[in-house]
Amino acid sequence: MPTVKVRNLKNKEVGEVTLSDVVFGAELNESLIHAAVRNYRANGRQGTSATKTRGNVSGSGRKLWKQKGTGRARIASLRSPLWKGGGNVHGPQPRDWSYSLPKKMRRGALRSALSERLREGNLIVIDEFEIKAPKTRDFVAAIGGLGFPEDGGQPKTLIVDSLDNANLVLSSRNVPKTKVTNSFGLNIYDLLYHERLLISKSAIEELNSLLDPGAENGREDTADTVEEKPKAKKAAKPKAEKAEAKDEPKAEKKAAPRKKAKSGDAEKAAEEPKAEAAEAPGEEATDNE
Repeated sequence: MPTVKVRNLKNKEVGEVTLSDVVFGAELNESLIHAAVRNYRANGRQGTSATKTRGNVSGSGRKLWKQKGTGRARIASLRSPLWKGGGNVHGPQPRDWSYSLPKKMRRGALRSALSERLREGNLIVIDEFEIKAPKTRDFVAAIGGLGFPEDGGQPKTLIVDSLDNANLVLSSRNVPKTKVTNSFGLNIYDLLYHERLLISKSAIEELNSLLDPGAENGREDTADTVEEKPKAKKAAKPKAEKAEAKDEPKAEKKAAPRKKAKSGDAEKAAEEPKAEAAEAPGEEATDNE
């Protein structure tokens, strides 16, 4: 694992910090860095360039002269692309240039760029960015104490620290070619554009946890285990309901023959009144006699 000396703003060695070999010891992968830069630049495009077609250009829709007999070329509209002031054909129209790059590729490009800055000797670890007041003069003096030119022109410097450090953010925003960001906002374009990289000790720990591939795999495993438990509970409920639904039709089928027997008794009872009705007219005849 690479070991880097920790300095303060007075350029004095305060201690040492051990960097993660996976994050700051990766090999240079130019193709991966190129793909990440292209993705960053494409996602930053506005895509608002546009031209006017013949439907957007102002002008009359009247036919200027008749179709035949003039000896001139036929014309349909003054807004034709062939005429001066007419519409444009196949010009640029507003569109979305952004596209997604896999997360592992983006983080791999960051690891490769950080490792290359460390091998170049352009990565400096600062113990803490302590600036008493938000003054550009104090910030420029601190940068000059680290061996950088005090005019702030060269080299281009990227500072990675917490954005809660208001004095650092306010005192550095007027310095040209200097940018302050946090570990979560670090991107591949800033790493390549700025020549020097100043990282606080706390930001180093955050970068180790964010860009470590082993930590990413651990997060994915825990997410999978958390999702498995509710799935097992949901799968158990439908099975019990299906078992109850299967038992109910069986009970109805067993009870069905009894109902049929009762219906047979009802038919016999219905036949008896008919026989009585047949005998009834004979009795009435005897009474009349």
